[in-house]
Amino acid sequence: MTQRVDLATVMDRLAVDELVTEYAMAVDDADWAAYRGLFTDDGRADYRSAGGIEAEAARVAEWLAENLGLFAMRQHLIVNRRVRFGNLQRDAGDTARVRADYINPMRFAAGDGGATAPDFVCGGRYSFGLLRTRDGWRLCEVVVEEKWRRLPAPRR
Repeated sequence: MTQRVDLATVMDRLAVDELVTEYAMAVDDADWAAYRGLFTDDGRADYRSAGGIEAEAARVAEWLAENLGLFAMRQHLIVNRRVRFGNLQRDAGDTARVRADYINPMRFAAGDGGATAPDFVCGGRYSFGLLRTRDGWRLCEVVVEEKWRRLPAPRR
């Protein structure tokens, strides 16, 4: 490999990492316009393992907006990111796959709009499919594999 190819790979890895981070921040901040903008026009997301839906990104954004309103606070921590680049039409690096673990503490909203104690945490693995577009890297697929969750202890 030449230094130029190595530099391009590093730049792509940084861009892919940034996209995954932007995804987490859009969900955590309830920025559904930003969420939709991270996907290709035909991009889809699958949240079924976490009790959600599988659909095109715009529909999933609507579902997330409706359902995540239960939580006053969300904070995705996406770690152990493994990036693999692929080929599309013989041009190296047009596609990427990212597998990454996540932990997601969430705080239920209180009736007055405030927040209660942190009492819901889940974790699992994301599988991201990415495509290089004219506008940069975009998500074409997001699959959530929830592996565990800890619910609040019953109140006494």
